[in-house]
Amino acid sequence: MRLLLLTALTLTATACTWVPIEPSGKTVRVLPAGQVPSGCQQRGEVVVTVKSKVGFYNRNPLRVQEELETLARNEAPSAQANAIQAAAAPADGSQRFLAFQCPPR
Repeated sequence: MRLLLLTALTLTATACTWVPIEPSGKTVRVLPAGQVPSGCQQRGEVVVTVKSKVGFYNRNPLRVQEELETLARNEAPSAQANAIQAAAAPADGSQRFLAFQCPPR
């Protein structure tokens, strides 16, 4: 019984990951799907991954998508980008984003 309880607590704790936004990521805009605003130059792609499944437990897809976006925002400044746009839907805890340098709003 103790082993079962310990396993359940471990799965619960590991399923509740949280990806903090870094100070540089706070300045990165998330562009909606569709046409890129004029004046933006593509700087490359950002591919990010988080756990979407822990053991037999599938994590909340909205939470996974939120964490993927946060990771992409954190990575964008390393590509000299200040905006990102999803290039594909999340799949198995991974997602591709296009990185852009856009003029200030």
